[in-house]
Parts: sequence; C-alpha cells; structure tokens
Amino acid sequence: MNNSNYSDPNDGESNIQGALSAVANTQDKKAFELLFNHFSPKVRAFGLQRFGQEAQALELVQETMLLVWRKASLFNADKGKASTWIYTLMRNLCFDMLRKKQIQKEDPVSDDLWPFLEEEQTTEDDHLLSRHLLTHIESLPLQQKQVVEALYIQELNQQEVARLLSIPLGTVKSRLRLALAKLKAILEIEHD
Repeated sequence: MNNSNYSDPNDGESNIQGALSAVANTQDKKAFELLFNHFSPKVRAFGLQRFGQEAQALELVQETMLLVWRKASLFNADKGKASTWIYTLMRNLCFDMLRKKQIQKEDPVSDDLWPFLEEEQTTEDDHLLSRHLLTHIESLPLQQKQVVEALYIQELNQQEVARLLSIPLGTVKSRLRLALAKLKAILEIEHD
C-alpha cells in the first residue's frame, strides 16, 4: 500500500480518488477497506431513508461496495469526483432495488374478490360459479375484460399482459383494479 497516493478518505476527495485508483489498479484491499469504512455508513443511511428496513439498507451497502470493488477501473476522474461516482452507483442500485420491490408486489385488490369464490364450494359448484363469473367478466368494458381474461384465464403475469396488449404496466394495474372492483360489487350484491 502506497500511502503517498491516499490515506483516510475522510481527509478529502483526492484521498478518495487515490484509494479508488489503488483498488482499480492493484485491487488494494486496504484501500478498499478505507473506502468501505468511509462510504458504508452513508450508503446505509440513504438505504434506511428509501426502504425503511435495515436488511434492505445493508443489502444496498453490500451491493454498492461490491460494485465499487468490481468497477473501480471504470472510474474516470476527468468526468467527475470519485465520491460522486460511488454515490451514483448507490443511487442507481437503489432505484433498481425499488423497481424490483415494486414488481414483486402483488396487486392486493384481486385478493378481495376471491373470498366470495372460495366459500365451501363443491367441485360441481365451482364449475357453476366459474361459468357464472365468466358471464360477469363478459359484462366488463373491453379493455378491462382483456386484462382480467389474460391474468386469470390465460394465467399470464402483469408484465406479460402489458407486453401482450402493448400497454404500460401501470395501465394493466389500473384496468385490473377497476375490473375487480366492478366484479366484487356484482358478487356482493348477488351474495346478499
């Protein structure tokens, strides 16, 4: 480790850049340790703000610092500061994690509909109820009907439906929410 190139990153941006260069050029573990100790509390705090969960904040720290280790050679001092580069990696990872989290969320509205369908039905009753529900699906506006049929009859996921219908994922969710609210209202009236 050549201390003339860098020391504690807390001493200034040039030291951060020096440590990053040492990681890039020689995979200097001591330099990486200095970067990790300097940036991990800041990345963790940022993660806690965004996710509200310690586990995800720590995952953001781990993934950010792993990227710093792997991609240090891609840093270009002519394009900006080393700390800005590291924070950009962190921010992009955070957005990716938030997107992934959003995609993994199931639309809870659909769960509201199915209790009416699951109340002690025999196989014969299930068949009759399914046919009955299909008649109500037919009464939906075309765009809502397409989404419901693709999700529940063709058993596609929401992203597949968005691609199939060439519409944004948010539009799929909106149409599904409207359709399920209408179907739920119909079933509640009939159930009473």
